[in-house]
This record gives sequence, structure tokens and C-alpha cells, in this order.
Amino acid sequence: MSLAIALHVLSAVIWVGGMFFAYMAMRPAVVEVVSESQRGMLWCHTLSRFFRWVWAAVILLLVTGYWMIFSVFGGMAGAGWHIHAMQGLGIVMILLYLYVYFAPFRKLKQAVANQDPQEGGRRVGQIRRLVGTNLILGLIVVAIGAGGGYL
Repeated sequence: MSLAIALHVLSAVIWVGGMFFAYMAMRPAVVEVVSESQRGMLWCHTLSRFFRWVWAAVILLLVTGYWMIFSVFGGMAGAGWHIHAMQGLGIVMILLYLYVYFAPFRKLKQAVANQDPQEGGRRVGQIRRLVGTNLILGLIVVAIGAGGGYL
């Protein structure tokens, strides 16, 4: 079980921490330093790298989460409300991520390939709003996970 917990927490840290960094630190710096015509390309390359890690994190979160539910709690009936809350919010986060990856991010890559900075900017804005929502959900999940049965 210690391996499952370690991989679960590391996966959450990578995903939620990456969103926090991108939203709270990188985005404001990019606006100050990078010309508008280059922002789409920068975000496209940055997100391409980050999303590889998110795929691994999502898979590990699902595998380790259900591993712990069934090996520690004996199934869903034995899991506390906080486990169900983490699972529900986690699934919403995964669905939002899948949407970002397969819709606006795909369109961002097309805009960059077509050298269309206006469309790229629109897609970056769309991704920013969705990542902001996912970040809030992720922080709530982390608080629930950390507080667990103490809440």
C-alpha cells in the first residue's frame, strides 16, 4: 500500500502543482516578457511537454486510487465520504483534461502550425480558463485528500 500512496500523491503533485505553476507563475511572466505573436508557440511547446506528464499522472491516479479502494477499503462500500469525493472530483478533472487535450489544445497546435497568432491566442485563453477550473478542483481534491477522515 505504501507504493500506491506514494505514486498517488506524486501523480497529484505533478498534475496539480504543474497547473498551479503554469497559472500563477508562468502565465503572468509570459504576458510581461513574450510578444503576443510568440505566446501561442510557447504555450504549445510547454503544454506538449506538460501533457505527457499529465497522461502518466492520470493513469497512475486511477490505477493507484482503485488499487487502494479495493485492497485497503474492501471496495467502494468501505470507503469514506472523502474517498468518494476525491474520486468524483478526480473524474471531473480527468474529463476536463481530456476535453482540453483533444479540443482546444489540438486547435492551438493547428494555429501554431498555420502561423495564426490570433487563433492561437484564442485557444490559449480557452485553455487558461479550463485549466483555472481544473486547478480549483485539484486544490479542493488535495485538501480533501490531506484532511481525509479528519474533516
